[in-house]
Amino acid sequence: MELNDAEIITAIGTPLDADETLHDEGLERQLADQASAGIERILVAGSMGVMQMLRDSTYRSLVSTACDRWRTGELLVGVGDTGFARTRDRIELVTQYKIDGVVVLTPYLFKFTQQQLGEYFVALADCSPVPVYLYDLPALTGTSPEMETYHTVARHPNIHGAKISGRLEFALELMQQFGSKFRIIVSAPDKLDSLLRDGILKHLDGMFSIAPHWVNEILRAAAEADWCRATKYQAKLNQLRDVLLQASNVMAAYTVMMNARGIPGVFHGLFHRTLGAVERERIVSTAVVTELVAAGEVARSHP
Repeated sequence: MELNDAEIITAIGTPLDADETLHDEGLERQLADQASAGIERILVAGSMGVMQMLRDSTYRSLVSTACDRWRTGELLVGVGDTGFARTRDRIELVTQYKIDGVVVLTPYLFKFTQQQLGEYFVALADCSPVPVYLYDLPALTGTSPEMETYHTVARHPNIHGAKISGRLEFALELMQQFGSKFRIIVSAPDKLDSLLRDGILKHLDGMFSIAPHWVNEILRAAAEADWCRATKYQAKLNQLRDVLLQASNVMAAYTVMMNARGIPGVFHGLFHRTLGAVERERIVSTAVVTELVAAGEVARSHP
């Protein structure tokens, strides 16, 4: 595997102040952290960025600031909302800035048939001046685009691919169906090393925002076919993921980890409660989090 062949996209978090406006310093530090770790591609306002929970003014500030400060490479923006008009309006807003594509969540709340899904994505692609990517996330939306829908959207010249979460076997089937003509991006952070070894080279996840330097170690080890080293760093990433998932509130635990790494702000909405002092201390004193913080400090001091 050539290092430049792989595409690692970080879904960044959205740091907020107490009034849920953008925490400007938190965003700046997070972007600098990604760049210093060698990350070249980001997704702003994805599910890790809690786009649907943001105030309109905060969303606008997030996109504007990220576009102004991300100089490293590809920048994608999440725009998927509950229906066509709201999503189209978001596309109109974000394409005032220099971005590389929009990522459209499948509609949630009201259910669409497969035919309606295909028509929905095609209509949005017709009005978007930048490439459109599907955001296939059935665990949150309750909607799973099927193969017939992918055949419909893949024919559109402005629909360039899809990010697939939680359906790895289906993602592999899509790769077989479409090859390099349709960009399939996988979200399986717990299997990054083995998927790279199998030649699955396009990955996107919010876990990458917490430990970008470890992700880059996996990538570099894979490029050198040093699978022992890749597995070592994969184990660290998986331990970190377990700490998150075992917390009483995942996004609040994410806030604790980001803050421990020196990236300020609150990364969840007002009514997603913060963790108590005991749980916060338990998380930051976990061996893998302690190692994460120390490794992050080294990464920031050697950009």
